[in-house]
Amino acid sequence: MQLVLVSGMSGSGKSIALTVLEDAGYYCVDNLPASLLAEVVTFLSEAGHAHVAVSVDARSVALSALPESLAALRSRGIDSRLLYLEASQPSLLRRFSETRRRHPLAGQGLTVAEAIEREREMLAGVAEIGHRIDTSELQPKALRHWIKDLLGLNTASMLLLFESFGFKEGIPLDANWVIDARMLPNPHYEPELRALTGRDAPVIEFLEREEAVARLFEDVRGFLQRWLPDMVRDNRFHVTVAIGCTGGQHRSVYLAEKLAADFAKTWPVLIRHRGLVNKDPAA
Repeated sequence: MQLVLVSGMSGSGKSIALTVLEDAGYYCVDNLPASLLAEVVTFLSEAGHAHVAVSVDARSVALSALPESLAALRSRGIDSRLLYLEASQPSLLRRFSETRRRHPLAGQGLTVAEAIEREREMLAGVAEIGHRIDTSELQPKALRHWIKDLLGLNTASMLLLFESFGFKEGIPLDANWVIDARMLPNPHYEPELRALTGRDAPVIEFLEREEAVARLFEDVRGFLQRWLPDMVRDNRFHVTVAIGCTGGQHRSVYLAEKLAADFAKTWPVLIRHRGLVNKDPAA
């Protein structure tokens, strides 16, 4: 099991960190009493969860037990990491003011500033054993990026959908990128190819003889290889690449199939052929 503990100051970005881990496939538990950590980890391990994230902060009961519990887990061979998020007093005060959220300790008769200082004292022992991240000047997007890099989260978790379509039916509304293939030689004008699709061998052979088809494929592949990592860093979880030709039967289908086969080596890939839905149930 890989266990990530998330702790730190209220308002420092702990909920963002937990969301990043949840989106990466971690089973997440929020505000767990520190004394129950070993018991919960054992239960989740036996239930088959290989990636677990647990939030333990100033709200947690038996907070002082956390260092001992973490040491015990590591002695059992569990890959355990502790992320401690913190921020400066002015940054935290500004965030609570802007969001108008109540500080968890404010109900004890403390001002927000006093509650922040009290929380920092309570978490001092946790901060000493964790990997500290100062989020004072970090935007949420940058924090997500830092956490992904720090934990080595799989960048291939983003789903890549290749969708072919015909321009005469309109551009797909869910497309992130639209590629126009109408300038390529059209198999439709070859009588023996007209009834076939871009998945049939005679059409594939026809298109692969055309230099322009190969150039467009290489250009699109290079574009995607360059920009998909940036889409991941932008916290996208699915990207649709729509490839269109006139009828959505030959050129777009061929290119979508070829690109999907190429990118399936490194990315989770789906393929859809909008123009073939009524002709082929498998499309």
